[in-house]
Amino acid sequence: MAQNYDVLVVGSGTAGQTAAYELSANGLKVGLVEHSDRPGGTCALSGCQAKKFFYEGTEVVARTRHMEGIGIVSATAASWPQLLNEKNTFTESVPHNTVSGLREKGIDFIEGRAIFMDPQAIAVNQRRLTARYIVLATGAVPTKLQIDGDELMITSREFMELKQLSPQIVFIGGGFISFEFAHFAARLGQTKTRCTILEAAPRPLGPFDSEMVDLLVAASAAEGIEVHCNVNITAITKTNRTFKVVTEDGVTFDADLVVNGAGRSPDIEHLDLDRAEIDSSRSGIRVDQGMATSNQRAYAIGDCAATVKLARDADAEAHVAVENILKAESGQSQDAIMDYSAVPSVLFTYPQYAMVGATETELKDKGVAFKKSFDKNLTWPTYKRVGMKSAAYKLLAGDDGEILGAHILSDNATGLANVFMLAMSNRITVEKLYRQSITTPYPSRESDIIYMLKPLID
Repeated sequence: MAQNYDVLVVGSGTAGQTAAYELSANGLKVGLVEHSDRPGGTCALSGCQAKKFFYEGTEVVARTRHMEGIGIVSATAASWPQLLNEKNTFTESVPHNTVSGLREKGIDFIEGRAIFMDPQAIAVNQRRLTARYIVLATGAVPTKLQIDGDELMITSREFMELKQLSPQIVFIGGGFISFEFAHFAARLGQTKTRCTILEAAPRPLGPFDSEMVDLLVAASAAEGIEVHCNVNITAITKTNRTFKVVTEDGVTFDADLVVNGAGRSPDIEHLDLDRAEIDSSRSGIRVDQGMATSNQRAYAIGDCAATVKLARDADAEAHVAVENILKAESGQSQDAIMDYSAVPSVLFTYPQYAMVGATETELKDKGVAFKKSFDKNLTWPTYKRVGMKSAAYKLLAGDDGEILGAHILSDNATGLANVFMLAMSNRITVEKLYRQSITTPYPSRESDIIYMLKPLID
């Protein structure tokens, strides 16, 4: 006999939990299905939260290196095992806290893999569960690469479980994972780790501004991180304890460790979406602006959806889906929608690279008129004090004075990007933001914003 729910949520990551808690708080009977033996999701266990332990160590080491000779006598050394222990201390409690937290709020935690039986029913361990609404939040898994010897690579999760760093690491793929982890490894090893990033495309970090990416690549090179593009890998081989990454043109890269940094793919293969009449692609489950799938009783949020793949955007998508479910329950129009126009993205390299809005190339391709304020290798006192030589920025504004894109290389790119995100979300013009920023606490990274904005209003 089937067990009935108002809503079934599939996935216990940040998106799934956000949806489940909010739906339950509004009086709906909610069940949450999770197949992993470590509930809690990628972000908390092996993604954004977990990696930040290594980033914090990276930032301290990098800053003391930059300041050596200008106030710091000797750069500090990191202990990878200590950082690993701190990370594990945080993550080891996540699964238990996830399950107990859900149950305390009256949400049924259902262990097992969900497989659709029909548009409003799933099977979990051969047990039939039905619901008026289903929210899919199954996340993503490491992308499989069609390379001979791909089994010799480790994943990002396995990288963050290493007991020690190897002297020579090759990262396959030039995206978020490779750049961040290469910056960690270059600073946190017992000896200076040599890192190489191999990218198949003409340039790495495709979604980011090409000019700013070039500056990050240069800053990476200064830390011993090599980036090679247009690389077609044909095989990975192992001899004793070392590896060789072999390319189509016969070049080989030696390594003590090879990491799959090619990104992540939606974890939807086992759901049997066709039975639920849900459309999908390689990018994920297709959704409308209200997060509804082609099956209007099913929603997809977070990394399994064909949308932006960021943790806080997953939470925002959960809120939109919940709002539309609650409106449907009360007979109202489901008009809550997601807005991705001012979504910030951050690379936790050092320097950090943060962007929000459009790149210069995107605006040119669309024929959008814009003004640009740009400078690199900034010599402002802000950065001279900490020995940073690679700081840069690019601001793009429309003819109406509204900010169209902001790109920051800095040791506080996250905070600066957030200022521009709020300005874009609230349609604050360049001139108004300039006036409002004059009284920003000084001197600070944020007080430099007026120098970035001034060329756009002269």
